[in-house]
Amino acid sequence: MRIDDLLLDEFDLEEWRATKKLCTSGKPNSALGASALASCKSQGYRKRSGRKSHKIGNKRVKVGGKKIRGAKYGGPLPHYGSGSVKKSKRKSKKKR
Repeated sequence: MRIDDLLLDEFDLEEWRATKKLCTSGKPNSALGASALASCKSQGYRKRSGRKSHKIGNKRVKVGGKKIRGAKYGGPLPHYGSGSVKKSKRKSKKKR
């Protein structure tokens, strides 16, 4: 069975998230797909990597090595998005 068979439309793809069982398994980060790993980190099941810092409350905190949830899952980290722009927004920017 392929993922195309399971996820039929764009809404399913946008709402997809990795399961708790997958995220808390003993698999190394390198064995997970990029999307699944990002989902696990956002849900707070896996430690974040890197030296990135975010403002949480009134303090700036480095999030590397910590299990911190993203905004989508009720955590304090802000949501910056993927940076992709929908077609309708691209067209309106070109007209300006």
